[in-house]
Amino acid sequence: MSEITRVALDAMGGDNAPQAMVQGAVDVARKRKDIQIFLVGQEEVVNAELKKYDYPKERIEVVHASEVIETAEPPVMAIRKKKDSSIVVALNMVKKGEADAFVSAGSSGAVLVGGQLIVGRIKGVERPPLAPLMPTEKGVSLLIDCGANVDARPSHLVQFAKMGSIYMKNVVGIQNPRVAIVNIGAEEEKGNALVKETFPLLKECEDIHFIGSIEAREIPHGAADVIVCEAFVGNVILKLFEGVGAVLISEIKKGLMATLRSKIGALLIKPALKETMKSFDASEYGGAPLLGLNGLVVKTHGSSTAKEVANSIVQCVTFKEQDISGKIRESIQMNKEENIKERE
Repeated sequence: MSEITRVALDAMGGDNAPQAMVQGAVDVARKRKDIQIFLVGQEEVVNAELKKYDYPKERIEVVHASEVIETAEPPVMAIRKKKDSSIVVALNMVKKGEADAFVSAGSSGAVLVGGQLIVGRIKGVERPPLAPLMPTEKGVSLLIDCGANVDARPSHLVQFAKMGSIYMKNVVGIQNPRVAIVNIGAEEEKGNALVKETFPLLKECEDIHFIGSIEAREIPHGAADVIVCEAFVGNVILKLFEGVGAVLISEIKKGLMATLRSKIGALLIKPALKETMKSFDASEYGGAPLLGLNGLVVKTHGSSTAKEVANSIVQCVTFKEQDISGKIRESIQMNKEENIKERE
């Protein structure tokens, strides 16, 4: 029998809470015997939602948290003052080893701050980045960072590249992930000060497969497996990617329903089109892990549906099985020892 992965789910976070969170948890509990879910939130509210479903009671447990951190609240103050909020209670469960992972669609700022203050960074990690998987023509690429560090330094981006490579190798199964830095051109001399300073550092890294710069238009084609950037650029790329995808799907549906002939054609191509659309649906790949922490923290979209919540819960199993945090810790330690030897 597989080892149980225990996931603390923020039942109160997100635009569709608690409905999407509870439904997502129930969907997973019905299908997976190797996952235990803790629904963390206001007990009365969560239980009222749970009553709507039939589910295996032994795989879902409600953990009471009386407070809720709202999206507009200052993150640091909220984490420090609302000790009994669903985010803080769940993060403490990960810290204490009562849960293997934390998943939330709530306040991004509170999740990022709480992850660092409560779960803590791996020693040697300068900044933990958010790293979502993005669907591409060739499969998926990891965008790192997409929202945690808007004022990153070159050394931060180098660590992002290393952590991203570890993730793609062990979670996605790409043995020699291609790493590229987001730039406004392919030439090495192009870019802003951050990119120009980081480029030669990435070239010198022997433990990553650096292929140079990548322009934004090449990202959907899967030109790189790990896409390195600071959070401002990464967040713009991610949001534009999602927006364009939503518009395209809407326009395709509209076009297929425009005439009788197009409706007949739509019936013929529906199976193939559905499969293609599924491969480009970001919700299929779960949330974005905050890499470089002592435990697993996953941030999903604020507008997450039950499907995305369920996929975010399931992705925690692979993360735990592959011991991503342990591998990152080992990599950081090896680099530290190599630097010491070089100085000697």
